[in-house]
Amino acid sequence: MAASGEKPYRVYRGGRQKGKVPLPGRDEARRQKQQRGGPQGPQRNVRRRPQREFSRGRAFMWSLVAVVLVLVLWAVAGYFVVRGGVSDANKRLQSASPGIGAVLKPTGGLMMSTPSNILLIGTDHSENGQVGRSSDRHSDSLMLLHTDPGKHRLIYLSMPRDLRADIPGYGASKINAAMQLGGAKLVVKTVDQFTGLGVNHVVVVDFGSFVQLIDAVGGIDINVPENILSNRFDCPYSTASRCQQWQGWRFHKGMTHMSGHTALIYSRIRENRLNPSDSDISRGVRQQQVMQATLSKLAGAGTFFRLPFKGGQLMKPLSTDLSTNDFIQLAWDKLRASQTLHCRLGGRDLGDGYLQPSENNIQVIQEVLGNSAPQPPNPADGPFGPGCFIGSAAFSQSK
Repeated sequence: MAASGEKPYRVYRGGRQKGKVPLPGRDEARRQKQQRGGPQGPQRNVRRRPQREFSRGRAFMWSLVAVVLVLVLWAVAGYFVVRGGVSDANKRLQSASPGIGAVLKPTGGLMMSTPSNILLIGTDHSENGQVGRSSDRHSDSLMLLHTDPGKHRLIYLSMPRDLRADIPGYGASKINAAMQLGGAKLVVKTVDQFTGLGVNHVVVVDFGSFVQLIDAVGGIDINVPENILSNRFDCPYSTASRCQQWQGWRFHKGMTHMSGHTALIYSRIRENRLNPSDSDISRGVRQQQVMQATLSKLAGAGTFFRLPFKGGQLMKPLSTDLSTNDFIQLAWDKLRASQTLHCRLGGRDLGDGYLQPSENNIQVIQEVLGNSAPQPPNPADGPFGPGCFIGSAAFSQSK
């Protein structure tokens, strides 16, 4: 038994050692840390794996992909909008000229690879200051657009409205009377027979609705060949007194940007009071300028960005058999064309209101087909003789 005052057990003073318990694994980790460079170990440069950076090249690539995707979506949206407008234009032609497809000749291939002839018929039935004008259905402008993808050429062949021609079923008359007598279908037959060029497609342009089309493409640029002061028509003022004082429409020589309304006025001018030799042939030339400038604008890049919003408006003045894919191929031919040739058929003015066709018209048709080099009009044929020009010279030398 334990002595008095002594405890029956012994107390040992030990306690927990400060810090971590020294284990073999922790000692090894401490040594490795010191070797890499710690407070007590040697200083060594540690080579770390670099982080992957977003380089400029990758940023450009993704930006390019985003732009292409937006353009594709924009083109698809524009395609469907335009397709609806083209469908309406096809219905208008079929309603006005049933069975016109029977007189149009197939191209035998794609327009972007096969030559084709597109007949452009311009009509203007507004009063234009003349009583009974709205009932007149004569064509005001006749032009054949010949595409030649193999040679990268576009050829515009204009036909004066007063040119004497044999109209099938009606005999000899002015070529523009075919529209009044039998619509676009008879015009196709007449032009086909007169020129010997098979008409593959037809586009009827209503100049009265052309304002919307030109405004939809942002206006057009016209090279006015001379200063013009027109007779009084379509007075811009609301009071009769101001219209009596008004002298007429003025256009200055040189390149002029025109809105839809300005271009319509320009195409309707029948008399230039500053040039007594101005005639109805000159008016036809002005209309052809407007039509060609509009076609060029339609094939431009600026129109592409307007398609989803205004694609339907572009087709409202037109009646045609061309499909949406045909319009796309025509735009491609226009973009690839390295040469634009302006040709015209002509004749002599015998004083009876008609132009007697010139024998040189045959030569002009061969020039259109590319079988001979283009030649300017022969002075011996008079002011309305046939010939071809490169660029816009056809307008400055049209009289």
